[in-house]
Amino acid sequence: MRSTNPGFVPDSPFTRELTPEWEAFFSTFPKAELHCHLLGTISRETFTDLVAQSGAPVTAEEIEGFYTRGDKPVGVLRIFRALESSILTKPEYLRRITVEHMERVAAQGVRYIEFFWNWTGLAQHMTYEAAQAAIVQGLREGGMRFGVIGRLIPSIDREATPEDAVRLVEEMRAHRAPETIGLGIDYRETGHEPENFWKAYRMAREAGFFVTAHAGEFGEHWRNVETAMDLLECSRIDHGYTITDNPALMAKARRRGVIFSVVPTNSYYLRTFTDEEWAVRHPIRAMVRAGLRVFPNSDDPTMHQVSISESWKLMYNWLGFTIGDLRQFMLNSIDAAWVDDELKAKWSVEWTAEFDRLAEGLPKLD
Repeated sequence: MRSTNPGFVPDSPFTRELTPEWEAFFSTFPKAELHCHLLGTISRETFTDLVAQSGAPVTAEEIEGFYTRGDKPVGVLRIFRALESSILTKPEYLRRITVEHMERVAAQGVRYIEFFWNWTGLAQHMTYEAAQAAIVQGLREGGMRFGVIGRLIPSIDREATPEDAVRLVEEMRAHRAPETIGLGIDYRETGHEPENFWKAYRMAREAGFFVTAHAGEFGEHWRNVETAMDLLECSRIDHGYTITDNPALMAKARRRGVIFSVVPTNSYYLRTFTDEEWAVRHPIRAMVRAGLRVFPNSDDPTMHQVSISESWKLMYNWLGFTIGDLRQFMLNSIDAAWVDDELKAKWSVEWTAEFDRLAEGLPKLD
């Protein structure tokens, strides 16, 4: 039987035919999305429109390639660089992108979302203050119109210099906004180890920001996860899959209660397993077996052509987790959210009750 999302994943022994009630369930129960890159949410239509408005030298054929998910799709980093270099030339574009995705996720049960965004590549076009203000305007507009709470995580461009990272944190401190709650790091991990950015992380922590890091993605060494935990002092890790190569480090993460914001689809194109093995041997399954706390996210939803609700569905109908597992993943996402404990406690009660009510109405599957 074909996968629930055949454009991204191969067949799985866990895949079953879902009824309309099950399909609706995955789009309805309450969710937190904590691993989502703002530039990775741009629809093809908006991308095309922004190219026309900015006059960027991007052809229709290139846009088509950016949004085609074949065996060897264009990497999202290349798309992001095109956006930064010549398309996103006005802060208003960032506001538009933010509002559009908040509307999109509101229809999928998302109640709270944290966006990663990178200013370093946009600095040639706009100040940090102007860029942040535009996104914050979008968050507030989206919150009022669609009922989704939105927050921001400025992220270090690890392909730039450690000094650029320090400058980013200086801007965060100089232009604080209530919606900006933490610091992250992303872009290409290979050859850009997290320890290079220790100073920016220390500055962010001292300024009262939360910290997280993309680490252990696409086969990068487990020591990057260890560095993010021990040197950068991240309590939340984005991806983190290669921690499965080090049982002792997994045990440490389990003791500390580190939570991993995982993405069931984004490692597919660089997998080292056969199609038949991939779902069974996916590192997310190994992480959960080891007692690590995880929850699914969409990462770059329009670029990867996978929504947040589909990411949750894949955890169930491709990786083989149970409804009880999904319930725990939802609680993990609440614990991982950078909100106060009172709100977490409120969500835990309300979201669990809603999840249980919806799950009880599901028909049994063959």
